[in-house]
Amino acid sequence: MLDVKRIRENLDEIKLLMGRRGEGEFDPKDLDEVLELDDKRKAILKEVEVLKNKSNIDSKKIPVMMKNGESIDAIKAELKELSDRIKEFDAELREVEEKLVYRLMRIPNVPHPDVPQGETDEDNVEIRRWGEPTKFDFDFKAHWDLGTGLDILDFERGGKITGSRFTVLKGLGSKLERSLIGFFLDQHTENHGYTEVIPPFMANRNSFIGTGQLPKFEEDMFKIEGLEYFLVPTAEVPVTNLYNNEIVDVDKLPIKHCAYTPCFRSEAGSAGRDTRGLVRQHQFNKVELVKFVKPEDSYQELETLTNDAEKMLQLLGLPYRVVKICTGDLGFTAAKKYDLEVWMPSYNRYVEISSCSNFEDFQARRANIRFKRDRNSKTEFVHTLNGSGLAVGRTLAAILENYQQADGSVVVPEALRKYMKCDVIK
Repeated sequence: MLDVKRIRENLDEIKLLMGRRGEGEFDPKDLDEVLELDDKRKAILKEVEVLKNKSNIDSKKIPVMMKNGESIDAIKAELKELSDRIKEFDAELREVEEKLVYRLMRIPNVPHPDVPQGETDEDNVEIRRWGEPTKFDFDFKAHWDLGTGLDILDFERGGKITGSRFTVLKGLGSKLERSLIGFFLDQHTENHGYTEVIPPFMANRNSFIGTGQLPKFEEDMFKIEGLEYFLVPTAEVPVTNLYNNEIVDVDKLPIKHCAYTPCFRSEAGSAGRDTRGLVRQHQFNKVELVKFVKPEDSYQELETLTNDAEKMLQLLGLPYRVVKICTGDLGFTAAKKYDLEVWMPSYNRYVEISSCSNFEDFQARRANIRFKRDRNSKTEFVHTLNGSGLAVGRTLAAILENYQQADGSVVVPEALRKYMKCDVIK
């Protein structure tokens, strides 16, 4: 959620930056309406203050008048009228504030000036590459064919149990998935300074509002019927909301958490895209990285967060590239975002495996997450960041494809062998 004061003081600049998001993503009139509602809110508060001052003055007259034997009927009637008017203004104020919050909740974050201009993912800018796309001297297979042949992925039974875009992992496939989760968590906690948490896999509406999925993207959520709970689409939601409506200790900043959760997404609007295999599932596992930092540190922390996620791909020996996300592909909540894309031979292209974002104070304002620089300072909003470290199913798919052998077996990356207790999946 944007700061109204920031909008008022930088209206033209914000309109310019927001306009770079592209047609349909932002309407400049929304900002004008926010300021109009805020002006109305201030005017009502001023009127209420005048009436309350008048009421206080009149109330103090009553004991004196009674002492002097004067009638207080007229002043009591006036106080009743003042009280009624204050109640009317209070009701109007609630209505205006609800409209203001409604409007603010639906305005996206302001893109950082460094974010490249663009409309779709084709306009994202490649920053760097690591490794070279895998080459084969035999006819390679897609991961769904490899997994089926090795009897470690069962798409047919996953569909039978639930429906399309659900998969059963078994045998060494299950072990590889579990090994990746353990490997990611061990690396981030032991080498990158994150504290692991295991959060609930469901969250309430207030938590989803805090991280920005609601109210705008409810159609993408799996809601528990009859309850105000939703299945989490990412650990970002419960982990960020650990500190919802709290003032965190400045000495503990930056706070860095990592968490494994299953993730549940309806993938509304993605019909026909990447429907085979593990790339686009309704349920998948992911290890998430979440940071709470001082505002002045957030962009350096974004670089570090991205490097932490990159290190996972490097240790696994998977070729990848880093792209800077353009304005049209940025999403609702981020001010700046990098995607890590792993090489997937069956697609003959790089496929997203992690998004690393700086939200500045956008989420913290919605979730009311603050800190004080010292005992005498005013509270400030932290900056929040998160990134996948990594998406487990897509990593598994990338390992199967990039480490496959001519006989249909798959070499286990060296970094995973102590977890897998084997060198080859066959």
